[in-house]
Amino acid sequence: MSNAAPENFHDRIVPPSGAPAWLTTFTAGAMTFLAVFALALSLASDRLATRWAEALNRTATIRISAPDDQMALQTKAVLSLLAETPGIAAARALTGEETRALLEPWFGPDLPLTDLPLPQLVELTEAPEGYDGEGLRQRLAAEAPGAVLDDHLRWRRPLAQAASTLRLLGLGAIGLIGLAMAAMITLAASAALAANAQVIKVLRLVGATDSYIARAFTRRFTMRAATGAAVGALVGAAGVFALPAQDAAGGFLTGLGFTGWGWLLPLAFIPLAALVAFVATQLAALRTLRGLT
Repeated sequence: MSNAAPENFHDRIVPPSGAPAWLTTFTAGAMTFLAVFALALSLASDRLATRWAEALNRTATIRISAPDDQMALQTKAVLSLLAETPGIAAARALTGEETRALLEPWFGPDLPLTDLPLPQLVELTEAPEGYDGEGLRQRLAAEAPGAVLDDHLRWRRPLAQAASTLRLLGLGAIGLIGLAMAAMITLAASAALAANAQVIKVLRLVGATDSYIARAFTRRFTMRAATGAAVGALVGAAGVFALPAQDAAGGFLTGLGFTGWGWLLPLAFIPLAALVAFVATQLAALRTLRGLT
């Protein structure tokens, strides 16, 4: 039988409507929608963790706890020490308003922070060559006993690990979504083949090969999956675009969209969905056809 069969002849082999048709289109669309959100959340969380890690990477804080009559002297001693320490690019003492602003997100604006014995914070910026943290701690202990150095290392390590873990989780989620889509399309293709068993037997009698019949199913199911994936990618991108912007909600767990050329990434799921459908349908068709006698 010629491979250039009319389109309506292919429709008789693979009906253009029915449960297998809408199941394939819906599955591809829904899975692509979820994949777009998984990718957006993964990339945004990765950016957030990386941004926090970079912000802490070159900064450190010295906390000075001392009686009120010694606070100014110890602060001056710490600033003088930092000015002479190699590897320190800049250092400054935070004002009382800045310290209270750091605590307000945790305790709220109504807490009477003025009545609390707040420590004096000194922010230092590390030079590119870095500084000797252990040596600085020893000098602080000798010259300003109430000063404690926090190099943010305990913050940087979890953030770096979080960025790596989020990337792996995002890829794993997208992989699972692809496997689920392949399984659903395989079931739909197998159901369509079984429902058209009598038509397939007639086609075999007139000379149609199993590869020709499999190509007819593969072609139509691939197009259905691509159509559903296109809709899912566009709806997913629109949903991501509608999420709150970073400036609109304070910057915490916001800005979960794509950036720059990243908005083109959802389109990549369309050929990926079509490829998954092509492979799944081809394998299901050949396996099912071998079982039909």
